[in-house]
Amino acid sequence: MDPKWNEDQPIYRQLRDRVVAMILEGVLTDGDALPSVRNVAAEYRLNPLTVLKGYQELVDENLVEKKRGRGMFVNKGARTLLLKAEREKFIEKEWPQVLATIERLDLDVAELVRRAESNNKNSSKDSGGEND
Repeated sequence: MDPKWNEDQPIYRQLRDRVVAMILEGVLTDGDALPSVRNVAAEYRLNPLTVLKGYQELVDENLVEKKRGRGMFVNKGARTLLLKAEREKFIEKEWPQVLATIERLDLDVAELVRRAESNNKNSSKDSGGEND
């Protein structure tokens, strides 16, 4: 987790978002333990109540579960649940802005798709060829 915090959002919310990103990226998978509240608080010099509040949001969203005396663990299906929610959020909130920019700049959608496909091919070549 990145130790930098921004001033625009409460730290507990940023902490929650970082754990969500770790689940979406596959860093944390079903059944994995989250770092302990005490460890996160010490490592990032946060109040343990701040960490607990961020973790509690994850519990409230059914992404993680508390196991008394053992810690917090990623729930089965958390990534699928998050993907669905994040895709919906993108389509409802971000896509209209992206589409408006495309239209405002009179960009050719087919050209954008070609460039995206080209970038994907190049990035997969780069990552695949380094270890060969």
